[in-house]
Formats: sequence, C-alpha cells, structure tokens
Amino acid sequence: MLAVVRRLPREELLPVAGLIVVAVAAIGARPVLLGFVWLALVTPRLVAVDLAEHRLPDRFVLPGYPVVLAAVLLQAWSDGTAAAGPVLAGLACGLVLLLLHLTGGLGLGDVKLAPLLGALAGAAVPGAAVLWLVLAFLVGGIAAVVVLVRRGPGARMPFGPPMLLAAWTVLLLA
Repeated sequence: MLAVVRRLPREELLPVAGLIVVAVAAIGARPVLLGFVWLALVTPRLVAVDLAEHRLPDRFVLPGYPVVLAAVLLQAWSDGTAAAGPVLAGLACGLVLLLLHLTGGLGLGDVKLAPLLGALAGAAVPGAAVLWLVLAFLVGGIAAVVVLVRRGPGARMPFGPPMLLAAWTVLLLA
C-alpha cells in the first residue's frame, strides 16, 4: 500500500483525499476503514486506466488482497463476529464475475477486483455484498445503454468504473 502512496500522481491527490473523507464519515474509525483507504488510493487510477485501456492493472488490484483480508479479519474480531460472512461474500462475487468472464462477458481484471469489493461491502454492512453486486450491474447496465446509443452495436465498455462506483455507493448507504 505504501508503494501506491509514493507513486500517487498529483492530480489524484484531491480525489483520493475526498474518498478517504467519505470513508471516514461513513464508517468511522473501524478496522474495515483500512480496506477503504486502500480502495481510495487506487480508485482514481483504476478508473482512469480502465476508461483509457479497458484493463485493471494487477499492480493496483492484487496488493489489495492482503489489505482487504486484514481489514475484514480485524473488523470481524473487533465486532466479535465470524469473518466467514464477508470473506465468502467476496468469493461469491468473484465467482459470479468469473462465470461471466468465462462466457466472454467480462475481463479478468473485473474478476480479480470483485472479491475485494464484495468483501469490503460485506464487512462494512452485513449482507451488502449482494447490494454491491446488484448496484454494479445496474450502473453498468445504464452505462452500457449510453455507450450503445453513442457508439452503436459492438462497442466495448469498461466495467471497473461501475463496480467502483457501486462500492462507494454501498459505503454511503452504511
């Protein structure tokens, strides 16, 4: 996570700070905040790269796995609950997107990001992983209609930004 902070471009400082403020305001000083700080650090870059190149680079997504897992485990320990709920919810979200990837509907970067967002949503608000997944597809569907109208059939659309927007929306609903 420190490598991401050291390489944070100047133009991303304000969006990252804003997202961190949103996370702190929504969930306070809870252990799951650690995962949302990581998410705040990578959200602007993931959106920019996915919009420009239709990919979610591993160098930004994969470091989130130990951070999010630690945040989820610490949150469960802090609440005195089992961590299995958010962890399994994240895995289930990843499995849903993996099945869509295998049928040719989504990129592998989306599949790698899904367990992180699902687990964070589930750790912030019990049961919110399902809400996150529904919102991601709702936002993605609306964006797809706009892309189809503007560019016509066969146009491609990145799914990372709708996934990230849905994750931040779920947090605001916490």
